[in-house]
Amino acid sequence: MIQSIIFQSSKRATLIASFVFMLCLNSCQDYLDVEPQTSLIEENAYKTVTDADAAVFGLYGKFVGLADKHVILNEMRADLMTTTTNSSTFLKQLSEHNVSQDNPYISPKPFYEVINNCNDILKNFDIMLAEKRFTQDQYNQRYADVGCIRSWVYLQLGIHFGSVPYITEPISTLEDAKNATKYPRIPFSELLDKLIAFSEGLEYKKPYNAQSTMVTNVDGYSTAKFFINKECLLGDLHLWKANYTTAASYYKNVMETASTSSNDTERYESYRISIFGDGNNPNNNYFVRYSQAENASSLITGNTFGWRSMFSRTRDALWNTEWIWSIPYTSNLSWDNPFIRLFSKSKGDYLAKPSQASIDLWNSNKQVAIPYDARGSKLTYLMEGNDPVIMKYQYKSDANLTGPANNGDWFLYRTVKLHLRYAEAANRDNKHRIASAILNNGFQNEYNRGGVSNTSGNVTNIMQTKEPYPYDFDARQGDFPRFRANWHRNGGIRRRANLPAAPVVGDSLISIENNLINEAALDLAYEGNRWEDLVRVARRRNDPSFLADKIFDKLQQEGNPEAANVKAKLMNPSNWYLPFNW
Repeated sequence: MIQSIIFQSSKRATLIASFVFMLCLNSCQDYLDVEPQTSLIEENAYKTVTDADAAVFGLYGKFVGLADKHVILNEMRADLMTTTTNSSTFLKQLSEHNVSQDNPYISPKPFYEVINNCNDILKNFDIMLAEKRFTQDQYNQRYADVGCIRSWVYLQLGIHFGSVPYITEPISTLEDAKNATKYPRIPFSELLDKLIAFSEGLEYKKPYNAQSTMVTNVDGYSTAKFFINKECLLGDLHLWKANYTTAASYYKNVMETASTSSNDTERYESYRISIFGDGNNPNNNYFVRYSQAENASSLITGNTFGWRSMFSRTRDALWNTEWIWSIPYTSNLSWDNPFIRLFSKSKGDYLAKPSQASIDLWNSNKQVAIPYDARGSKLTYLMEGNDPVIMKYQYKSDANLTGPANNGDWFLYRTVKLHLRYAEAANRDNKHRIASAILNNGFQNEYNRGGVSNTSGNVTNIMQTKEPYPYDFDARQGDFPRFRANWHRNGGIRRRANLPAAPVVGDSLISIENNLINEAALDLAYEGNRWEDLVRVARRRNDPSFLADKIFDKLQQEGNPEAANVKAKLMNPSNWYLPFNW
């Protein structure tokens, strides 16, 4: 219903969105204290903090409508995802980079609907503050949340369309948005400058504090990680602009969110790629592990144990160590889970699947005694008959589980993505060893090349980077004297996946960067990151072939006769961007 409302009165659109979202949150009715009418009364809007909260929740109700477009645009246009025999012509156009004007996936309207809601809310928050309807702190937290959602949406528009209008005030009609004199399209680089300037200017950059009325329980879930992480966004914006030290600083802040916690699990494992304990330890659930050493048939694939469990477990303490931003789908929320329709053969339409290029990439990464990366065919996708089926989004709704078809999540930011992007910034900032430690075996191993035992040797001067912030990591673990530093449980992304270190061949900077982007494909596949990763690196290197070759390989392996033409097209960076047409 909300998706059909396009550029009508901004206030009315926001009120409708808020009300529809509040109806979804059955367990939150008392908290929101809504009147028992069937619609909100406009004159009662934006009077109290509760109204402001309703507006923010309503915005997220609108925002979630972008989920399938976000994943499809970032994955189908890249090399890891491809079409099925059930796919529409429009999906095939995206895969082949030859879209028609009527392709619904390339319409900017749904993105600008969210932006328009943001603009209206920000304007009304300014009024509320001026009229002392909430405190400066209440204003700062909610204003920053809404503002960062707007910046996130604009970043996606820039990635996919290149030049777009940058509109920061509420507008009433589509015709207003089309006014090129008032709202000219600006190039992606200039858009990034504006997004950085705005987002850096926000007074509040942390998650909502625990005392905020925005942090509550909805359908059994804490809302704490429903909301965008502002420092991750700022890190990404600066990474795109090649401000590498600043990007690394924001990422490091998030990595050390729990650095002062008195809880060992939070302090040592939250956002740190922990490899603590052994295969029977419940604190070590995200390893690619086997119940019998290196026996492929004994791979742990449970809902609460092993690498796969990050996509199937409930939002418990361990879930919180990996996930930074994730929006749930449940049977009690009114919006349907679009990913079941996209990926499932049994409950959906099976419209997208892993490409052969992605399958080959997983198979080319070999474990110590197993000739493939288990994150591929054993965990990220499964074979159903002769068809590979993307499973990440289905583990909470699979027929073998108890969850209904609507259960699942929109995966937006997790620890591996945070670490890989930090490592990307660090590598470009000439901190190659730090980037390698994050990617491969962790800081304790990388900075203990003498092999000093942590149970018998003195580790005072090892197992730490000895670099200034944001490159300071202390992974000391020893007993003579006793050390348990904050990063001592960190083990590296590939070690957690039971893989050997990725080799560095030739130029360290380029080789490590290639390894990081490959690792993102292996670990984050189909989570909506791949196209932007390829564009970002190709732009940085001024090397269109970095992107074009990967799309060519995908299409060529499918026997697509357009593979060579698509490669030639993508060698011109202007063809990376979709046509912008209202």
